Amino acid sequence: MARTAKTRHKVLMTAAAWLSGLLIFFPILWMLLTSFKTELRAVSTPPSFLLFHWTLENYASVLQRSAYLHYALNSVITAGGSTLIALLLGVPAAWSMAFSATARTRSILLWMLSTKMMPPVAVLVPIYLIYRDLGLLDSKAGLVLILCLGNLPLAIWMLFSYFKEIPKDILEAARVDGAGVGRELIHVLLPMALPGLASTSLLSLILAWNESFWTLNLSTSSAAPLTTFIASYSSPEGLFWAKLSAASTLAIAPILVLGWLSQRQLVRGLTFGAVK
Repeated sequence: MARTAKTRHKVLMTAAAWLSGLLIFFPILWMLLTSFKTELRAVSTPPSFLLFHWTLENYASVLQRSAYLHYALNSVITAGGSTLIALLLGVPAAWSMAFSATARTRSILLWMLSTKMMPPVAVLVPIYLIYRDLGLLDSKAGLVLILCLGNLPLAIWMLFSYFKEIPKDILEAARVDGAGVGRELIHVLLPMALPGLASTSLLSLILAWNESFWTLNLSTSSAAPLTTFIASYSSPEGLFWAKLSAASTLAIAPILVLGWLSQRQLVRGLTFGAVK
């Protein structure tokens, strides 16, 4: 009886997990299907799921009209650059707070995290004016800076949690053997926290890649990433759902593939230290 109840519970949990996964994935699937429809079929009622004439004209139109590679390269530079800088700043900050904590360490961490609760629109005007005066509008350096500042609190918090799980005895043994601060950080701490570093990097990269508020308000053409590329399909003439779906699919495809390929490392890093 107990085994039957346990099996039934396992089946129900598995079914619930699959259902949740399908519900989360359905908008992406629907967008993908819409990208292969004609504009007329995309807005037809009732909507057709699989029984429609498949076409690649939307992708051809998007690639011919827009410099997709230009926007994609900007996304790679801005998202990758902001992630790299966030790690370069976040690793020493998290290391110092994890192994040289003071009475105010927790307050500092909470203050940094609280900045993520502020709506970006509240500081749009001063940020825009500062960027205008510094000549950072529509520049890759400006986007890298704002995306890095947006992800830095989360990166420090995640790295701090991973570093706290590493026994201090290992670092003390390295110091006894004559390791300086640099060697302790690079040759001892970072290899042990590699899963945490990987998950922090991936999450920061995904958040920077998907950021739309700052990229739409601080860039126009020269430094515009893929989020601006998608927004360009909302025009006064109307919203072209099929072409918009094709543009969105092209925009999310690189980061979606990266997430699938690195999901094991991402899950391992996000659960690092969760089970003793």
